[in-house]
Amino acid sequence: MSLIPIHPSAKALIFDCDGTLADSMPLHMKAWEYSMKKYGLPFDYNFFFSKKGMKELDIVQILIEEEKLNFNPHEIISAKHEYFLNNISDIKPINEVVEIVKKYQNVLPMAVVSGGTRKVVYEELKILGIDKQFNVILTADDSIKPKPAPDIFLQAAKELKIQPEYCQVFEDGDLGIEAALQANMIVTDVRNYIH
Repeated sequence: MSLIPIHPSAKALIFDCDGTLADSMPLHMKAWEYSMKKYGLPFDYNFFFSKKGMKELDIVQILIEEEKLNFNPHEIISAKHEYFLNNISDIKPINEVVEIVKKYQNVLPMAVVSGGTRKVVYEELKILGIDKQFNVILTADDSIKPKPAPDIFLQAAKELKIQPEYCQVFEDGDLGIEAALQANMIVTDVRNYIH
């Protein structure tokens, strides 16, 4: 029995990926640090950590604007992906959440909603052994307004054919929680359950 409760009115489950299903935030931070150093830029852990859940392109554009930098954001992101994918075997499952996915496969429809790119998210799910369990996977590559806007969660509900108020969201990021609440969904902050 999972320690994370499933709400009695939940008819669909929606999961964030990084920090929720995958213990990948340490690797993401190392990858950001690598890409920053590669371009001779200072790495601010708190800046990047506070932006988790956002699209990488948006994060880099904020950084470029705030620091008045003259860099191609796509090159910085490409360097980050290179490091991340080369070290992806370092990620581990967040067992308390992955257990829910395995328990509710073919019981409730499920989706992944991530600010990561499709390639990275699919690779992470593959490493975790849960790449076939989801009815819907939405990423930064889908042209949907990202978290903290509710749009990506509402799109997942629409594709799952379940009203938003019957969707239970599992999130670890403040921006994702804000988005899911705006979408009028049942929200579970997994940080309260994982050790």
